[in-house]
Amino acid sequence: MFALSELENDALIEIFNIGVGQAAASMSAIVNEAVHMSVPSVSFINRAEAARLLDGKSAEPAGAICGVSQHYEGAFSTEAILMFPEDKSLEIVRLMVGEAVSQKELTEMEQEAMCEIGNIILNSCVGTLANIFQRELQGSLPQYHVGTSDEILIASGSQADTVVLMLHIDFLLEKHQIHGYVAFVLDISALHDLKEQINLYIARAMGQA
Repeated sequence: MFALSELENDALIEIFNIGVGQAAASMSAIVNEAVHMSVPSVSFINRAEAARLLDGKSAEPAGAICGVSQHYEGAFSTEAILMFPEDKSLEIVRLMVGEAVSQKELTEMEQEAMCEIGNIILNSCVGTLANIFQRELQGSLPQYHVGTSDEILIASGSQADTVVLMLHIDFLLEKHQIHGYVAFVLDISALHDLKEQINLYIARAMGQA
């Protein structure tokens, strides 16, 4: 399985932590409530393991997951997917639109609202990578998915043994705690491109480039 050195892993967490901080500020403005996002933990696992991990986090018997995906090209190529247990996605939308909206209207608004949230969080993470790597990463429009975690990961076109970079982020709101995941589906060439960009960043930080 693909792995980073301790220094490379620490650098990647530092980069994503900046992106998560920016996403938290944007989310706070939307839900009118302070949003704190934990320092993300990073792991490289295959798609099947990623699906099992996500299924274990869902309160739904069928393991229903709500996902928003965007494809990025540039410094490296990746499919980025924000995922929540489906029962939590409506909770997030409720925070966005307020208590006055009926359950029926809320369900109808879910797709559009989750795409907006996905766009904010994914672009915060990916935009930070692009800025720090000093390279462009251009994203597609967000796509909304509901299904099992494996179905959502398969929608990215990945094979069962494709490596997935998983970010586990806790979203802490004043009255809510929501666990979300950001998955970056990367093929072998993209993994090596990512590793190269991390090492260039480390070299610049140490004054070696």
